[in-house]
Amino acid sequence: MNISVETFSGYKADEYPLTFTVDGRKFSVISIDDRWYSSDSSYFRVFADDANTYILKQIPGNNEWQIVTPEN
Repeated sequence: MNISVETFSGYKADEYPLTFTVDGRKFSVISIDDRWYSSDSSYFRVFADDANTYILKQIPGNNEWQIVTPEN
Protein backbone atom coordinates (compact mmCIF):
# COMPACT_ATOMS: atom_id res chain seq x y z
CA MET A 1 0.00 0.00 0.00
CA ASN A 2 1.45 3.33 -1.07
CA ILE A 3 0.82 6.17 1.42
CA SER A 4 1.98 9.77 1.50
CA VAL A 5 1.15 12.30 4.20
CA GLU A 6 1.06 16.10 4.22
CA THR A 7 1.83 17.43 7.68
CA PHE A 8 1.62 20.60 9.72
CA SER A 9 4.99 21.88 10.82
CA GLY A 10 4.83 24.23 13.80
CA TYR A 11 7.49 24.36 16.47
CA LYS A 12 8.83 21.09 15.05
CA ALA A 13 8.79 19.45 11.62
CA ASP A 14 5.98 17.02 10.72
CA GLU A 15 4.06 17.81 13.89
CA TYR A 16 0.80 16.12 12.83
CA PRO A 17 -0.96 14.90 9.66
CA LEU A 18 -3.30 17.18 7.67
CA THR A 19 -4.03 14.94 4.68
CA PHE A 20 -2.95 11.52 3.52
CA THR A 21 -3.09 9.79 0.16
CA VAL A 22 -3.50 6.04 -0.19
CA ASP A 23 -3.11 4.46 -3.62
CA GLY A 24 -3.96 7.77 -5.30
CA ARG A 25 -7.01 8.60 -3.13
CA LYS A 26 -6.63 11.70 -0.94
CA PHE A 27 -8.20 11.99 2.52
CA SER A 28 -8.44 15.09 4.71
CA VAL A 29 -7.94 14.70 8.44
CA ILE A 30 -11.01 16.10 10.21
CA SER A 31 -9.75 15.42 13.73
CA ILE A 32 -6.92 13.76 15.59
CA ASP A 33 -8.62 11.59 18.20
CA ASP A 34 -5.48 10.24 19.88
CA ARG A 35 -1.71 10.40 19.63
CA TRP A 36 0.94 8.24 21.25
CA TYR A 37 4.60 7.38 20.95
CA SER A 38 6.79 4.31 20.99
CA SER A 39 10.57 4.27 21.16
CA ASP A 40 10.88 4.56 17.37
CA SER A 41 7.52 5.84 16.04
CA SER A 42 4.63 8.26 16.51
CA TYR A 43 1.02 7.17 16.09
CA PHE A 44 -2.07 9.20 15.24
CA ARG A 45 -5.66 7.94 15.38
CA VAL A 46 -7.41 10.23 12.90
CA PHE A 47 -10.97 10.71 11.70
CA ALA A 48 -10.98 11.39 7.95
CA ASP A 49 -13.42 13.05 5.56
CA ASP A 50 -14.70 9.65 4.39
CA ALA A 51 -16.19 9.13 7.91
CA ASN A 52 -13.65 6.42 8.80
CA THR A 53 -11.01 6.23 11.50
CA TYR A 54 -7.40 5.38 10.62
CA ILE A 55 -4.24 4.83 12.62
CA LEU A 56 -1.25 6.46 10.96
CA LYS A 57 2.25 5.48 12.03
CA GLN A 58 5.13 7.88 11.45
CA ILE A 59 8.71 6.66 11.54
CA PRO A 60 10.73 9.83 12.15
CA GLY A 61 13.96 10.50 10.35
CA ASN A 62 13.10 8.91 7.02
CA ASN A 63 9.64 10.44 6.41
CA GLU A 64 8.03 7.00 6.27
CA TRP A 65 4.33 6.62 7.05
CA GLN A 66 2.15 3.53 7.34
CA ILE A 67 -1.50 2.75 8.00
CA VAL A 68 -1.73 0.42 10.97
CA THR A 69 -4.46 -2.19 11.15
CA PRO A 70 -5.64 -2.66 14.75
CA GLU A 71 -5.16 -6.16 16.09
CA ASN A 72 -8.36 -7.99 17.02
